[in-house]
Amino acid sequence: MESAVRKLFKRYERFFNRSLHGNMDVDEMVSLYASDFIAASPAGVMAGKNDDQFKQAMEQGYVRYRAIGTKEMRILNVRLSPVDELHCVAHVTWSATYARKDRADTNIDFDVHYLVQILGGKARVFGWMSGDEQALLKRHGIV
Repeated sequence: MESAVRKLFKRYERFFNRSLHGNMDVDEMVSLYASDFIAASPAGVMAGKNDDQFKQAMEQGYVRYRAIGTKEMRILNVRLSPVDELHCVAHVTWSATYARKDRADTNIDFDVHYLVQILGGKARVFGWMSGDEQALLKRHGIV
């Protein structure tokens, strides 16, 4: 389990950084996620499908990340909480670097908790829980 999940998040990190630089591989993106997923944040809980609408939302998300100066996303730590032999929660600490015109780059560390399923030896995200990204960005003067 641990090997499959760590491999998934290494791919996720590489994908994220390529996408920040305008090189989004939509096929790779959809391979990171299960066919259906759930997400929870201060905005509420939503369910979605890994479909064309999801692809568009992800593309728009990366446009926004670039617009606010997101330069790099690095994974600092991955800690697993296994549920059973096929499922776990991956507690991922990310470090985001934002380019700033008026001062030095700003680094912000934050956690996202991913629900991961492993089928056929391959790990995929089927959900995530995150804190208040907007409040964090405001507190650091990014938005």
